[in-house]
Amino acid sequence: MPKMPTRNYVGSSGAKYHKMTKSSDDGFVDLQFQRPPPKVPYKAILLATVLFSLGSLLIILGALLLSGVIDAKYADRTWPVLILGLLMFIPGVYHVRIAYYAFKGYSGYSFEDIPEFD
Repeated sequence: MPKMPTRNYVGSSGAKYHKMTKSSDDGFVDLQFQRPPPKVPYKAILLATVLFSLGSLLIILGALLLSGVIDAKYADRTWPVLILGLLMFIPGVYHVRIAYYAFKGYSGYSFEDIPEFD
């Protein structure tokens, strides 16, 4: 087997090195640089949808209690219902919005932004 000629070069630091011959097989495969499709967190999206729905319902009930449409004997429950509704509505609508935008394919939104419960 014939030996390939190599050229020795001396760099500015005095270290010897040689140029490598170009080879078509560099050990890398194009597939290893592609991202796998993101896993859809169905449980987290379901939880966000439940939080969004119940929060909306509690906000509506709190508004009806506050406005007096629902009987005044339940007036002491108005503010706790509104606060609980807001505490459920805000994270629910936030994660449902991210899931919707990721599903539609908007740039900057991904299912990876939604936490999983595994």
